[in-house]
Amino acid sequence: MNKNICVYCSSSNSLDDKYYKIAYELGSTLAKEGCSLVYGGSTRGCMGKVAEGFLDNNGKVTGIIPQILNEKKGIVNPPGAEIIVTKDMNIRKQLMEEKADVFLALPGSFGTLDEIIQVIVTKQLSYHKKAIIFLDVDNFYKPLFDMFENFYKNGFAKEICRELFFVAKNVNEVVDYCKNYVEKEFDYK
Repeated sequence: MNKNICVYCSSSNSLDDKYYKIAYELGSTLAKEGCSLVYGGSTRGCMGKVAEGFLDNNGKVTGIIPQILNEKKGIVNPPGAEIIVTKDMNIRKQLMEEKADVFLALPGSFGTLDEIIQVIVTKQLSYHKKAIIFLDVDNFYKPLFDMFENFYKNGFAKEICRELFFVAKNVNEVVDYCKNYVEKEFDYK
């Protein structure tokens, strides 16, 4: 497949093990498919597990982290990963977007939501045509998708906006979508 996959996800070490398992499975599966990882650079939580899955399967890993987080010892630079340190979060997000062919959100919190919403909006405005995927582990994102339904129902977003992203229920659906994704102009008239 040979794509650069940008994964947005949690760096918390306080989650249920199921989230770490799916993050590792995602990383190892995508590495075996010939993909490279672009991610937030942490060794903790789901971030650490997705990177570990890539690295354990000879995948290329690029972590992009802002200086303020890089200064916290023990959370960055898994052995074998390239780490890019940026001045701030805005530059971090910009570099991640530039380096990625695909954007993928695993369960996460405020940072994950900020990052995935930004790439949805920039696709809506035709700044890019890249694939956007939510890996919706155990319906984690259902409340968010319910909010999106409210947007469509009340005219805040057009029905065509459903086409901006794909919701995968498992890693195999992620792989299939990436393999079959065709970039097209988003027509938001």
